Amino acid sequence: MLVIGLTGGIGTGKTEVCRIVRELGATLINADQVGHEAYTPHTEAWTEVVAAFGDGILTEKGEIDRRKLGAMVFADASQLERLNRIMHPRMAEIVRQKLRALDDAGAPVAVVEAAVLFEAGWDSLVDEVWTTESPEDSVVARLQERNGFAPEEIRKRIASQMPTEERAGRADEVINNSGDLKGLENAVRDIWKRKVEGRIEQT
Repeated sequence: MLVIGLTGGIGTGKTEVCRIVRELGATLINADQVGHEAYTPHTEAWTEVVAAFGDGILTEKGEIDRRKLGAMVFADASQLERLNRIMHPRMAEIVRQKLRALDDAGAPVAVVEAAVLFEAGWDSLVDEVWTTESPEDSVVARLQERNGFAPEEIRKRIASQMPTEERAGRADEVINNSGDLKGLENAVRDIWKRKVEGRIEQT
């Protein structure tokens, strides 16, 4: 099974790329969904996160309010690092389990989508890495419209991530999302044709 890591900064088009590669035949593993799984109440990860950040991050149902936790950690790099030390290893193990299951089931291509692929060391779980990039002003406008975030909150989150240049330098493929949706689809399909189709046919 070919395993592709898909990364990129917040609001740079990873969701659309996921939709396109799914249509092309990939099976997706989404880091946010893995995070939700790891945050299940009363699991080991949930217990450690609540102990580290207090029960003020919990909803009335005892679930972790990711928006509250996000506001806390994205405002303080040391708090973000603390959260990552708890979550990244546990999430990596869930990803490994999912990849093993897909491989056993005969899936030809899996895409692991994670904004923190490099930061978490998950690039070691994949065969190659694709990254999305988009101009910062476009990202801010996109996230204001999609999530209702204030511009200053968006820029804080962007600043907390790996710089675009570093991510691009470490990736095998860079998907530029500075144009329209059609342009993005064409770029992804071109990479798929070059890098994936032949390998699927060989297997």
